[in-house]
Amino acid sequence: MSDTTNQSLPQHRSHPRDWHDNLFVYPVISRRSGGLSIGINLNPDTACNFDCVYCQVDRSPKPRVRDVDLDRVREELTGIISLATDGRLFKFPEFCDVPESLRHVHDIAFSGDGEPTTCKVFRECVDLVASVRRDAALADTKIVLITDACYLTRPDVTSALAILDDNNGAIWAKLDAGTEAYYQQVNRPNYPLQHVIDNIAAAARVRPVVIQSLFMRLYDVPPSDDELLAYVDRLREITSVGGRIDYVQVYTIARPPAESFVTSLSSDEVDAIVERVRQGTGLWAEPFYG
Repeated sequence: MSDTTNQSLPQHRSHPRDWHDNLFVYPVISRRSGGLSIGINLNPDTACNFDCVYCQVDRSPKPRVRDVDLDRVREELTGIISLATDGRLFKFPEFCDVPESLRHVHDIAFSGDGEPTTCKVFRECVDLVASVRRDAALADTKIVLITDACYLTRPDVTSALAILDDNNGAIWAKLDAGTEAYYQQVNRPNYPLQHVIDNIAAAARVRPVVIQSLFMRLYDVPPSDDELLAYVDRLREITSVGGRIDYVQVYTIARPPAESFVTSLSSDEVDAIVERVRQGTGLWAEPFYG
C-alpha cells in the first residue's frame, strides 16, 4: 500500500450514510478499501440480524424510508459516480482535502445500516450495480459485499453472488471470534458461530473471500490468548474444507461504537494479531489501526 493509503485521515472516522438528499447511496473514504468507496445502504430501516457491541450505526432516529427503491438507487449511484469521475465530489467540504491518490472509485460496496443480504431485492440490486458499473466504464472498480455471512447459502443470495463473480465482485465476510462465548458477547447474533463458519466455507469453495475481523478491548481488556488461538483455528477450519481465503483484514475501532465499554486496540496489539494469523495459517493478513 502507498503511504497515502496507510495514513490516517479525518474521513476514515466519519462514514455518514445520509449524504445530502440521498436515501441509499453515499460516498466515503475507506481505509480498508484504500480510496473512495461508494456505499449502498440496503437496510434504510436500520434493522440487522446482529447487534454488535462495536456497531457504528445510530439506530435512534426514525428511518426516512423502509423499502429499497431500485430506480432511486440507480439514480443516486449514477449521480455519485458522475461526481467522482469528473472531480466535482472533491470540491465538497467533506472531501476537498482527500489526497489525489485516493480519489479514484475503488469500489462500490453493499454496506449500510444492516445486513445487505436480508434485503428482499438484493439480487436485483446486485444486477443493477453491475449494469451501472458497466455503463460508467469502471472496469477496475470492484463490487464488494460486506456481510455477516449468515445468509450466503440462501438460493437468492447465491444467485446474486454469481452476478458478483462475473463483475469483479468480492465478498468481505465478518469473523470476529473463535469461540461461541466470545462471538455471542461481541456480535450478539441470531445464528451460532458454526453457521457462520459453514457459510463462509461454502462461499469460499466457489471463489476466494476476504475475512474481515474487528478486535477491540471490552472493559479495557483485549481478546485473550485462548480466544485468538481459537480464531486462528477457525480460519484453518475454513481452509481445511476447501475454502479459499484471499486475505484477512485485522482492524480495530476507528469510529464511536454502540457500547461505551468498547475501545480500540493499540497498533502493536493489532500487529500482534496479524502476526498470529500469518504464522498460524500461512494466510496474508493486513492491519488497520484505530
